[in-house]
Amino acid sequence: MLTINPLDLEPRIFYSYLTGTVAPRPIALVSSIDNAGNVNLSPFSFFNIMGINPPLLVFAPNNRSRDNSKKDTALNISEVHEVVINMVDNSMVQQMSLSSVEYPKGINEFIKSGFTPEPSLLIRPPRVKESPAQFECKVLEVREIGTMNLFICQIIMAHFADNIIGENGRIDQRKTDWVARLGADWYARVNEPALFEVEKPNTKIGIGYDAIPEQIRLSKILTGNHLGQLGNTEVLPLPEEIEAYRQTPAIQKFFEAAAGDIAALTDFLHHEAQRLLSLNKVKEAWLVLLQNLNPVDQ
Repeated sequence: MLTINPLDLEPRIFYSYLTGTVAPRPIALVSSIDNAGNVNLSPFSFFNIMGINPPLLVFAPNNRSRDNSKKDTALNISEVHEVVINMVDNSMVQQMSLSSVEYPKGINEFIKSGFTPEPSLLIRPPRVKESPAQFECKVLEVREIGTMNLFICQIIMAHFADNIIGENGRIDQRKTDWVARLGADWYARVNEPALFEVEKPNTKIGIGYDAIPEQIRLSKILTGNHLGQLGNTEVLPLPEEIEAYRQTPAIQKFFEAAAGDIAALTDFLHHEAQRLLSLNKVKEAWLVLLQNLNPVDQ
């Protein structure tokens, strides 16, 4: 493992390690305005949600590396404490990238990138019409730390495109097509083929990794992810459930194939459990795995 003390590297070099590993990062396409009415539009990937009551977004433009001067977004916010944070999907990623060009102050990146300004309802900076999610924000606080400017923003109005709303009136993640920032020139596309669900353990108390029987926990076939799924189970199947499952043809074929070889049977069962866990059939996986821990006579 490569071990690095950030103090041993020039900051921009360590930055490349950071952005290549703290990823993917959502992109905030930020529109701002100065007192004279000059609009700026610029993307930032040092960005995320930081609160729900009140709803808070934070983003952090770094000063320019060449001369440590503040970027136009930071200068605008020092005059008008309002921004629109526009989310970026795949249909607008190239235009978003174009808006990151450092045009001279006063140049409108909406015009340069071809985005359409849409009036906000409560604040002065315009929204990006093409963005599927737009958050009108008041900038509550500015923190300057080293060469970074951290902006803490409260959402006071939100706008969501109809085509990402599901039948329940909420965001349907399968209808979105977000892009996220990686390191160097790399991006990631977050659409339905890339999605998967992980059940949150906050609705129940799982038995935990340490309660998984050792023969299963030390499996050469099951991974840490598989064991995490198993450990999120509240209770193990009852002995009568295990025995009933053992009588099914799906399990009997493994006993027949192993022909009394316990090691071979274990491998068969662990491979089958691996398959079931990939389908999120956790209870069935447990029923398979527990078959040869306390075997009964055939």
